[in-house]
Amino acid sequence: MIRIIKNMVPNCITLLNLLSGCVAITFAFSAFDTYGGLKGWEWSAIMMGIAAAFDFMDGAAARLLHAKSEIGKELDSLSDLVSFGVAPGLLLMNVMDAAGAGWYAYIALFIPAMGALRLAKFNVDDTQAVTFKGLPIPANAIFWIGMVGAVAKGQLQLPAHVMALAIILIGLLMVSNLPMFSLKVTSFALRANLVRYLVIAAAVVFVATMGVAGFAATILLYIAVSALQRIIRVTTD
Repeated sequence: MIRIIKNMVPNCITLLNLLSGCVAITFAFSAFDTYGGLKGWEWSAIMMGIAAAFDFMDGAAARLLHAKSEIGKELDSLSDLVSFGVAPGLLLMNVMDAAGAGWYAYIALFIPAMGALRLAKFNVDDTQAVTFKGLPIPANAIFWIGMVGAVAKGQLQLPAHVMALAIILIGLLMVSNLPMFSLKVTSFALRANLVRYLVIAAAVVFVATMGVAGFAATILLYIAVSALQRIIRVTTD
């Protein structure tokens, strides 16, 4: 009985990830209504952030309790698709629609579509432990939280067709084979984690100076550094 309970703990945490994503989707459809002093898009972003916390905790719990399972792996991907693919896609769609983007707003549905393909590729690839192939789907969600915040707060004004192009580019990046380093810190050694520490430090600066838009800037930096590492690796081989 104790073993069964231990095996259920990580999956229960994963379901909290999924439920947080569902709440984020609910708020996405009332992006500019106010609830408790915050706009719907802000609550949606917060719920995606909570989902990300649960996404980290379920893996940690599985390792701590020695409760890794194939069901947990599949459940994790399904939850990530809801929280980091469907939720940011629908939030962006509603914000673009409210901004008068017309039919361009529905291009945001490309995000969950590519997110599903990205997770399917990840599940059948055993080589993505330390590095990823393509933009991880949580990073995709963080980017769009930043972009939505920048648009909603008037920090960024892009024509609808330019936003649509950005959606397509980020979506394709998720399913690309561009090697991208993991931001998970497995040790505190400076030399082994220098790039990670620099990106994390930059994230703090970006968010402190730019607000929510700083999240988008952080992911752009993450993409640029990963691409630069790829170029250096190719030229030195």
